[in-house]
Amino acid sequence: MASPTLPQHPTFNPGDVSKLEYVRLNCVRIPRYPPDPPPSRQQLRPAPRPGFGTLIPDPALTISATRDALIAGFRHFDCAERYGNEREVGQALREALSATGLAREKIFVTTKVWNTNHRPDRVEPAFEASLQRLGLDYLELYLIHTPYAFQPGDNYDPRDKDGNPIYDRDTTLLDTWRAMETLVDHGKCRAIGLSDITLEVLKPIVDSARIKPAVVQVESHPYLPEHELLQYCNENGIVLLAFAPLGHGMKPGLLEDPVITSIASKLGKTPAQVLLAWAIQRGTALLTTPRSADRAKENFDIARLPQDAFDEINRIQTRQRLNSVVNTGVPGFIPQTKSTAPGK
Repeated sequence: MASPTLPQHPTFNPGDVSKLEYVRLNCVRIPRYPPDPPPSRQQLRPAPRPGFGTLIPDPALTISATRDALIAGFRHFDCAERYGNEREVGQALREALSATGLAREKIFVTTKVWNTNHRPDRVEPAFEASLQRLGLDYLELYLIHTPYAFQPGDNYDPRDKDGNPIYDRDTTLLDTWRAMETLVDHGKCRAIGLSDITLEVLKPIVDSARIKPAVVQVESHPYLPEHELLQYCNENGIVLLAFAPLGHGMKPGLLEDPVITSIASKLGKTPAQVLLAWAIQRGTALLTTPRSADRAKENFDIARLPQDAFDEINRIQTRQRLNSVVNTGVPGFIPQTKSTAPGK
């Protein structure tokens, strides 16, 4: 069988092009990006945008969708211990890399430490376990999945008799961050960051960190633009990585919003392509989860929005958070059927 035809991507040589130019050439050709971070914060090569989110409950679909995404041109793959499918993602990446002849160094892989592994002595073992499941020797990026420490153990979702999450009150977020910093020191993790975090909680970590966060991953879309957080990230050389840029399939939702559908009709694009273009054009990286080869190609075919269309989306007044994980640490998008660690 012939190898799949890959989109052409330039080789990244630091002496030839800047990191910012690499992102522009390697991903979506929209020139509006935040300034290049100061050297002290450049812990990793940039995450290609858009990225592929691997929160897919079905194992077989995880493999096929991840493989199709790589062939369509996606280079950033966002995983998590809590998703329970790191083995399937790793299998798909190995198969797709082998089929296409693409080198491991050409992709960017992220995963996350779960709430039950926040204690400093559990961070590195959790990291190594994720590497083993993914079948990788190193990661570009490792994130703290949420700022909330849960009771440590193999149960991902510890609850008391009243059904409330059991928190680990003896472990602070800064304790966990210090352990994350040692992963960078050891060389198997190129950069670290945080997910599902508010600006109020982020600031003390940035102020106290020896190694500053490279990425903050949060829900963000026209109904939740996170203007203040984006501004703070830009000022501090942090990439804001937006998840649920299409509204996570909520209906009625962003894909049915009359402003979005009207712009899509005028431009001959799909509502999804309009939303993804808006996210990149305002200076964020993003994650999307197309589950078929055609959707993957559609999500990668993004053009710059005219300024009037971009401004019209910015004027949308609807405000809605789709995932309440920032308030409790309990994920809103992850099915609650699997409560124990992989292999347990």
